[in-house]
Amino acid sequence: MSDQDEKLNNGGELIDIKSLIGDADSGDFSLDDIMAEFGHKPPKPAKPKGPDEDPEARFNTIEWKKIPKKKPLPRPPGAPPPEGKMVAFPSARAATPPQPEESPVPPEPEPKRPAPSRLVPKEPPPEGEAEDAGQMIPFPQEEGKLSSFLRDLGRKADDYADHMFEEDESIDKEEVRRLERLIPGTDQEEVDDTPPSRLWRRPKRQERPAPDIPPGSLARRYGKGLKWMRTRTVLVFLLAAIALVQAAVPLLGLSWPSPLDQPLLQCWLAVGLLGTGMILSADVLLTGIARACWLKFGMDTLTALACVLTLGDGIDLTMAAQPPARLPYTLVCLTGLFFLLHGSYHKRCGQRLACRTAATASSPYRVTLEPGLWSERDTYAKWSGTPEDFGSQIQSDDGAQRVFRRVCPLFFLGNIAFASMVSVGSEHPERLLWALSALFAVTASFGGAVVYGRPFHKLARRLSASGAALAGWPGIAASRKGSCVLITDGDLFPPGYVELNGFKVMPDYSAERVVAYTATLIRDSGSGLAKLFHDQLRSMGGLLRRADSLICHEGGGLSANIRGDQVLVGSAAFMKLMEIKLPQGLNVKSAVFCAIDGKLAGIFALSYTLPETVFPALEGLMLERVEPVLATRDFNLIPAMLQQRFKLAADKMAFPPVDRRRNLSDPEQEHQGILTALLCREGPLPFAESIIAAKRLRWATRLGAALCCAGSLLGMLLAAYLTSMGAYTSLSPINLLVYMLTWLAPSWFLSGWVHRF
Repeated sequence: MSDQDEKLNNGGELIDIKSLIGDADSGDFSLDDIMAEFGHKPPKPAKPKGPDEDPEARFNTIEWKKIPKKKPLPRPPGAPPPEGKMVAFPSARAATPPQPEESPVPPEPEPKRPAPSRLVPKEPPPEGEAEDAGQMIPFPQEEGKLSSFLRDLGRKADDYADHMFEEDESIDKEEVRRLERLIPGTDQEEVDDTPPSRLWRRPKRQERPAPDIPPGSLARRYGKGLKWMRTRTVLVFLLAAIALVQAAVPLLGLSWPSPLDQPLLQCWLAVGLLGTGMILSADVLLTGIARACWLKFGMDTLTALACVLTLGDGIDLTMAAQPPARLPYTLVCLTGLFFLLHGSYHKRCGQRLACRTAATASSPYRVTLEPGLWSERDTYAKWSGTPEDFGSQIQSDDGAQRVFRRVCPLFFLGNIAFASMVSVGSEHPERLLWALSALFAVTASFGGAVVYGRPFHKLARRLSASGAALAGWPGIAASRKGSCVLITDGDLFPPGYVELNGFKVMPDYSAERVVAYTATLIRDSGSGLAKLFHDQLRSMGGLLRRADSLICHEGGGLSANIRGDQVLVGSAAFMKLMEIKLPQGLNVKSAVFCAIDGKLAGIFALSYTLPETVFPALEGLMLERVEPVLATRDFNLIPAMLQQRFKLAADKMAFPPVDRRRNLSDPEQEHQGILTALLCREGPLPFAESIIAAKRLRWATRLGAALCCAGSLLGMLLAAYLTSMGAYTSLSPINLLVYMLTWLAPSWFLSGWVHRF
C-alpha cells in the first residue's frame, strides 16, 4: 500500500488532494481519464486561466481544516452520506468502480470497471476502532438489486406485450384445424347449481308390494276363467240392450202388448234384469265391496253401491200401494256393469299377455329408469338381468285406481249428504232411495275400468309382437321423469348387422399376430365388434393376448402394450392423428386399422348395415321428447358417421366424452332405477317402443281418470238439483245414460289412440 493510501486511512491528518491527483497522473490513469470515465470532457488547453479558473491554482488556494476523529453513525446500505462529510466527483450517478485487488473479499460482487484501485476506499474498520468519516471519498453507488430486478421485469413485460400478437400468430392454425377435423366433438353434462328447495314435502306412503310371483305362474292365473268372463260381458251387454228397449218404448209413443203393458210388471222386469246382471258380474262387484272394506274406494265400489241401491229402489217401487209411475235406473246400472266387465277383461288380458312375454326369456333385458344418470336427468338404461320385481309390479293398482282412491270417498260422502238434504231435509223422505240410486248411478263413471284396462291390453298386444312387456303401473308412473335414453352399440347394430369384408396385413407382420392384437384391444374395450374379431381369430386358430395399460382415446382409437409392443387400434382419423402413414389412395368407408410400434400393420374393412327399425325407434323417442344418448364403445360410431352414411339426426343426440361413454355403458354398474319393462329381443325397436308405450299410457290414464272425475262431480251436482225439484222426467234413465256416455266418449277414443305410434 502506498503512502498516499496510508494518509487516506489515517484520521487527523490533512488530505492532500493535489498529491492524489498528481499520483493519479503519474500512474496509469490521468485526471483527464478519470473525468472522461465519469462523463466529463477534459479541459481544453486554450488560453491561460487566472487563479479563479485554473484548477491548479484553485486547489492551492483551498483552506484546509483538520477533521476531528469520531466514530461514524450506522446508516442503511445505499443511503447517501451526510452533506459536508465527503468530496464528491462530478457525475455522481455513474457506476461505481470495481473493488481494489488488495481489499478484502466484498460481501456482494460488483461489476468490474477500469478504475485505479487506489482511488477506491477500504472497507470500514472493525467495530471499536476509530475511523475518520471525512477521509472517505465514495464514488457514486450502483443501482440496488431490487431496483435492477424491477427494471428488468418491466422491460420483459414491455417486450412480451410487443410480441404478444406475434406469438398468437405463430400458432399453427393448420394443426388446430387438423385436430378439430380428426377428433369428434362431444357434449358436456349440464350441472344444476340451483340450491335445493327448502320447502319440506311429506314423503309418499309406500304401499306394501304384492308377492313377486314368477311371470309364468301369473300368466296361468290370469288365464283362468278369461273366456267365461268374456261370455259374461256379452250377456250383460244383452241385458243392457233389453233395458234400453224397455226404457225407449214409452218415449217412442209405442205400447207393450198385454200383459206387458202393466207398470208393475215393467218394474218387476227391470228388477229382474238388474238382479241377473249383478249375478253375472258378481266377481267385479265383490272386488269393489272389498275395496270399500279396506278403505280403498274406486269406481267399481260406486258401481256396486249404485246397483244395490237401484235394486232396492226397484223393489220399493213394486212394494208400493200405488202402481209405479217410473222405472228404476236399471239401464244405467247394467250399462255401467258392462263397461266395468269390459275394462276388467281387457286389463286381465293385458296382464296375461305381458306375463307370457316376460316368461319367454330366462335372462331378459331389464329397462330401468336411472335417476340423474346423464346430465342430472333420469335416463332409461337397458341391461341384462332377471325378471325380478316384474310379478310384484304387474299386480299393483293402476293409475286410474290410485286417482279414484282419493276422489271416490268424497263422492261417497257427497252422495249421502245430498240425498239426505233433498229428501229428509226437504220433508220428502219418500225420495231417499230414488235420490241415492240416482246420485250413485251418475257418479259411478263408465270409464272407471276402461281408461287403463283397454289401452293397456292394446299396448301389451303390440309390444308382445316385438318382444317387450310393460312391468305394471310403478314403472309406467315413473316415466314422467324419463327424458333421456342410453343407446349402445347393440341397439344401433345388433349382432349380424356388422360384417368383416376382408383384411390386409402388411408384409412385415404375420396375420395371426395382427388379428390377435386387434381382437385383444377390441375385447378389452368392450366394443360391439368383439364377437366379430374373436370369431375371425378362432377361424385362424389364433389366441388372444394379454394387454397392459389400455387407453381409450377421444380421437377414435385404442392403445395398449402387448409383450413390449406399442399397439394402436382405431379408425383412419385416429391413425392420422397419431401420425401413422396410411397407404395412398385408400378408399375404405369404415375400417379398423392396427399399428405396431408406430407402423401400420393391418387394415380390416367393415360393412355396417343399419336395421330398418332404427329409424322409427329413434323418431318415436324424439317425438316423445326423449333424447338419445350415444353410449357407444365402437370408435367408428360417431355422430358424423351416423349422419353422413345413414342420415340419422345425430345433431339431436347427445355424444358424451369417451370416458363418460364407457361409464354409462359399463355392464357391471349398479342399477337402482324402477323397472319399466322387460325385453326378450335384441334391437332398438322393443327398447324404444316400451319407453314410448309407458309414457303414452301414463298420459292417457291420467287424463282419462281426470275426465271421469269431472263428469262424476258435475253429474252429482245436477242429480242433486233435479232430485230436489222432483224432476224425474229430466232425470230419466235415458237422459242419464246419454249424459254418462257423453263423458265416456273422450276416454274411449283416448284409449284407442294410445297404441297408434
